[in-house]
Amino acid sequence: MSLEENINGQIKAAMLSKDAARLEALRAVKSAILLLKTGEGATPENELKALQKMVKQRKETAQLYTSQGREDLASVELFQAAVIEEFLPQQMSREALMAEINAIIAQVGAAGPQDLGKVMGVASKALAGKADGKAISEVVKELLTK
Repeated sequence: MSLEENINGQIKAAMLSKDAARLEALRAVKSAILLLKTGEGATPENELKALQKMVKQRKETAQLYTSQGREDLASVELFQAAVIEEFLPQQMSREALMAEINAIIAQVGAAGPQDLGKVMGVASKALAGKADGKAISEVVKELLTK
């Protein structure tokens, strides 16, 4: 079952259960997929990137709302992020991420912080969808400065 078919089924279920908050998040995902279809193409990789971007945007917006004392709006954004995350693959734990990046560092032959670009290029491609880019960057920097 494709992501779009899955989303359509979830939208129907949310409509039947009258879950307006979930329905809003699901419609945002469907909209992003439809935009991909008209633009660069709805490949699984592009869909994954779009969903990750949507989650990141919502979490950043929630953080902004929280800093401004608007917990009501922040909770809506975090709920939508949680709904969208249901369609993303399971994210790697920090320990698993460190093990993968250690292997990439050995493969690339990185010696220190000057090789950050080489490692990040390989790690970003290898771990796409499995870990957040920010988390990858933090671990790479930490391991290269040891």
